Amino acid sequence: LNVTEEKFVLDTLAGCIEYKSLLDVVVNAFFVRDGRYCLNSERNLFAVICYLATFQLEELGLQHFSRIVKSLDTAKMQKFLRFFFNTLYLKTWIKDEWSQFYDSLYVKENWIDPLLRWEPKVQQLIEELTDKLSNRPTTVKASKVTQPKEFKLTVPKPRAIPIPLPIPVLEKRQPVPPSTYKPPKEKKQLEEIRRKNRIKAEVTNVNQFKCATMAPEKREVCYKMLNSLKILQYEVQISLKYLKTSYLDIFIDNIPIKLNAAAILREGALYERKMEEELKRIENLLRGAGDPSEFLKWQKQMRGKDLEEKLAEIECRRLQGKLSHEEAVLAHQNVIQENKKKAELMREEKAELMHQYAEKRLQEQKEMRELVEQVVEGHKNAKQAKIKLQKYKQQIVQEVCEENRELLRQALEEEEEKLRKRYELIQQIRAIESLPGIRHKFVDLTETGGHGLICEMSIVELRERLALLREAQKAAEEEKRDQIIHEKQAKEQLLLDKLDQISLFRAELGRAAALKQEERKQKSGERPVKDERILNLQKKITEKTLERKKQAELL
Repeated sequence: LNVTEEKFVLDTLAGCIEYKSLLDVVVNAFFVRDGRYCLNSERNLFAVICYLATFQLEELGLQHFSRIVKSLDTAKMQKFLRFFFNTLYLKTWIKDEWSQFYDSLYVKENWIDPLLRWEPKVQQLIEELTDKLSNRPTTVKASKVTQPKEFKLTVPKPRAIPIPLPIPVLEKRQPVPPSTYKPPKEKKQLEEIRRKNRIKAEVTNVNQFKCATMAPEKREVCYKMLNSLKILQYEVQISLKYLKTSYLDIFIDNIPIKLNAAAILREGALYERKMEEELKRIENLLRGAGDPSEFLKWQKQMRGKDLEEKLAEIECRRLQGKLSHEEAVLAHQNVIQENKKKAELMREEKAELMHQYAEKRLQEQKEMRELVEQVVEGHKNAKQAKIKLQKYKQQIVQEVCEENRELLRQALEEEEEKLRKRYELIQQIRAIESLPGIRHKFVDLTETGGHGLICEMSIVELRERLALLREAQKAAEEEKRDQIIHEKQAKEQLLLDKLDQISLFRAELGRAAALKQEERKQKSGERPVKDERILNLQKKITEKTLERKKQAELL
């Protein structure tokens, strides 16, 4: 490129990058409306043309601009210029979209007004492109136009001036209450609470490191509380484990369990470990160690009592929550009943207003119908003349259509004759090509290729070697298969032995569990009476539910 051409290209590229947001507005809108069938790769082309038309048209001049446009695709340029130099689009949405990025006064003076000034000359360029597309000359010979004659119609009578309707006087509206412009009281209360909490937090932050120096008495109390909490947590876990094991021991004999190999080995190892622990315990007893069974029994009883108290406390909380839920449901039902009454009143008022509005609309429709009848009588003669003209035009169109059909039929016959001759020629060429060629070649499979290599062999020798390799591979597979079968049989025998051992242990554990259950049934007497608080709460809940059901039936 020359220096001037290179400068022009670089200036254009820099301008397109600088004003990309403005150009994207126009190009995206063009692709949505008129350029739906244009390629997405041509987006930069339209952006460059938009930049030249908006910012460089004064410097380039119309002659250079039209030369650039005509060197491109005529149909696409005609579409884009017709879309961009639309006066309505420039004054409305293009101006509004560009004003979002720059000042509206600056956009109007520097970009929109120059585009509107160039619009008539660009329209001439668009017409030249349109003529080029339709392949017609620029000068069109004027055809003779039929001059219509006026119909001799009767002059309608002058219409009476309608009496103007009285202007309805609107009712005086109530002024806007002053509370609309004031913040709510709840907001002030929340701000006051927030301020107090901030002051309290600041005070606590000042004294936040005082807890590091604790008195020895307080430290002992804290340690005692932590120890008691840990003991309580351990007791709850033991009691839950006890409940689970008691339920499992009852049905342990009746549950069928399907075991795989890993489960059998795991359970066998477990029972062996348990047996070793039991043997160690017996050895320790023989040596003179103490039996902690009485202490564990007392500990279990105390844990049971603590657990019952906790369960009673949890039941009280649950019943209190249920009671509050019933009270909330009752309050909600009362609100629904009040809302229904208000809705009934509003429906009655609405029905009355609709009735009044319907009467008014019927009166207006009646007046409009009378006015339409008067207008229709005046237009009847004009309609008859239009119908005659339309019939004449339809007759001319039918004659032209018949001539076109005859011409089309002749053209189709000629085209069919050409296609038939072409098809016959193709069939003859294919028949000639399908004749087979005679080729004979004798191959000796016992000879080598004759390439002079050491490892060269004939096809027969290759087949024999492959057969020997297959036989050796089959023998190795058979040997491997026999080894796998022997290993599997040994493993199955081990699993059977483990299953026998497991069944013995399970039978013994089932008998022990049954004995424990019988002892537990004998020791456990009647169930303790429920707590008075729970009974009172249950009574209140039943009363509230009955009241809620009565309220629901009334609703």
